Amino acid sequence: MNNGLKTTAFAAALAATFGIAYGVGGGIGPVGTAAAQPAAGHAKGHGGDEHAGHGAKAAAAAPGGLQVSDGGYTLDLRTPAVEAGAPAALRFAVLDDATGRPLTAYRSEHGKELHLILASHDLGTYRHLHPERGADGVWSVTAALPAAGDYRLFADFTPGADGARNLTLGTDLAVGGHYRPRALPAASTTTTTDGYRVTLKGTPVPGRERELTLTISRDGKPVTDLQPYLGAYGHLVALRAGDLAYLHVHPEEGGPGPSVSFAATAPTAGIYRLFLDFRHGGEVHTAAFTVAAGAQPAKQETAKQEASKPETGKPEAEKAETGHAH
Repeated sequence: MNNGLKTTAFAAALAATFGIAYGVGGGIGPVGTAAAQPAAGHAKGHGGDEHAGHGAKAAAAAPGGLQVSDGGYTLDLRTPAVEAGAPAALRFAVLDDATGRPLTAYRSEHGKELHLILASHDLGTYRHLHPERGADGVWSVTAALPAAGDYRLFADFTPGADGARNLTLGTDLAVGGHYRPRALPAASTTTTTDGYRVTLKGTPVPGRERELTLTISRDGKPVTDLQPYLGAYGHLVALRAGDLAYLHVHPEEGGPGPSVSFAATAPTAGIYRLFLDFRHGGEVHTAAFTVAAGAQPAKQETAKQEASKPETGKPEAEKAETGHAH
């Protein structure tokens, strides 16, 4: 197991979610509580401490994405509302609190200066976006969001200054239109996406590191020729149901398939939604899982029971709506 690629935010934030693809312990409140604590760092290679994902310190750290400001920087969303069903230009900047000006110097990680994640509050829609930065420091990207409702926008980046740590800032995005809430799919160890079957092995345990392995097959045959995506064979983002606490980790060494493994620590008991991005045949695909860690709060257990059936039995249209943009 490559310690350098283990979760930092994951061990610290997977309390918030489980990291998949390419990352909270005793100090974190109940699921659904957004504690005002510094955001956790990410695995080495994401700007975090190589050992930040291990031990009691990681367990006590708060997950990322719960704060709009942290570490001297603020996420400034300049298009806070869009309409569902039509392409919309999203514009935002990361402001340096000391100067009030947009940050223009970033450390490139996994081929990008900044990774942008969008997720609806009910976790039915997920987007991993790759915005472009203008010379003035303002980022922009076009996204088409199919469903109305409340969304969370996450900016995952490391400032270019020497010694700067990785940050994940979050802010809310309103998507107008007719809102119809969707129940979270029931927990399942198998899901399908774009003709691929992905199986999850391993169960997250609150406060303890566990290995999660995702195995990809197609037409009954293992996929052994995965292609690198953002510098790895898999990218995993985990979001905690309730407050959408964010965790982004990278896999352990291995590849090119059919399995991709991640070290994960759930900070609290609860329900998590995992999104695995992988590239095959020149295209990026996203597999989504609902995972239960430890004893489930009554409210979340009820929500789980109301979900009609596991994702493997659902029509494609009923599954999480996922996508990518550049």
